[in-house]
Amino acid sequence: MSQIQASRFRSGCTCRGIDVHCHVVPSSFPGAPGDETLPGWPSMTPVENCHATVVINDKPYRTVSDACWLAERRIEEMDRAGIAVQALSPMPELFGYWIDAAAAAILIRHVNDVIAGMVSEGAGRFVGLGGLPLQDIDLAIAELHRVVSELGFRGVEIGSNINGVPIGDPRFHPFFAEAERLGAAVFVHAVRPAGMDRLVGPAPLQQVLAYPTDVGLAAASVITGGLLQKFPSLRIAFSHGGGTLASLLPRLQQGYQTFPALKDSLSEPPVEQARKLYVDSLVFDADMLSHIVSVFGEDRVMIGTDYPFNFREKEPVRRIEQISADPTLSERLTFRNALAFLGMDEETL
Repeated sequence: MSQIQASRFRSGCTCRGIDVHCHVVPSSFPGAPGDETLPGWPSMTPVENCHATVVINDKPYRTVSDACWLAERRIEEMDRAGIAVQALSPMPELFGYWIDAAAAAILIRHVNDVIAGMVSEGAGRFVGLGGLPLQDIDLAIAELHRVVSELGFRGVEIGSNINGVPIGDPRFHPFFAEAERLGAAVFVHAVRPAGMDRLVGPAPLQQVLAYPTDVGLAAASVITGGLLQKFPSLRIAFSHGGGTLASLLPRLQQGYQTFPALKDSLSEPPVEQARKLYVDSLVFDADMLSHIVSVFGEDRVMIGTDYPFNFREKEPVRRIEQISADPTLSERLTFRNALAFLGMDEETL
């Protein structure tokens, strides 16, 4: 019996869902190397009722629950939601792209080690997607090797941009080449998105509106940059249902058919390239979920919840049941597509 099966058997869980979009925040952070006032370095301040506040640059960034670092707490809620396995990844603000690269490597190594500890403690209910200091490609590739070869992670989580540079930029090709060679899945999450100066309203609009916009632009950069033509075996997924890409794609396809310069720059039509990407189901609407399945394909959409944050999909399996009575499609969206993305064997479920 596999570890995942054993853990589920002990808990009485008959869950089969795989959630590819779940975050971890450590309960504590080490001091910043050399300079305890290093800009961007996080710390934790305990508060009441099993919560703590992440503090960055002497300002509260986000108050989080102990589900961010306690495996047992997560498993209880996974069982209620029908989730067998969570893919654990860093809270994006912990990528540290804006910190000195050597210091950022120390920070993200700490976060990855916390994830590894939770994976071990979870007895098969978790897999890891580590963070990388992508502002330095050599350091990022070194950490990629560590998390895959030493920690046994299924892949990595990266930002939609690295200090304003889209992930489709050729400077990141050495990283993607190594991820492809290692068979590591790459999950793309919004971070420090563009367009914040165009929003009118409170700070949470960054998550609500700016995140999916930045993810859509990141996915578009992968298409217009021909990333999957260069690395055809790369498994890459985008959070928040691919963001705005589903809406941008018809315009991109029409532009491909209208402008010779665009057509000449792409070796494959945008709509065909899009169906080689994976996306998660985090769109909060059954009709929109049906739409992204039609855009990206029945074999490319996976459960994503943004657990354990408050702004999340709390009943992901039920959302899938709302759009399909076909058991084959439901199985694909619930777990089979995620197995393929993560490079996992179906027998683990």
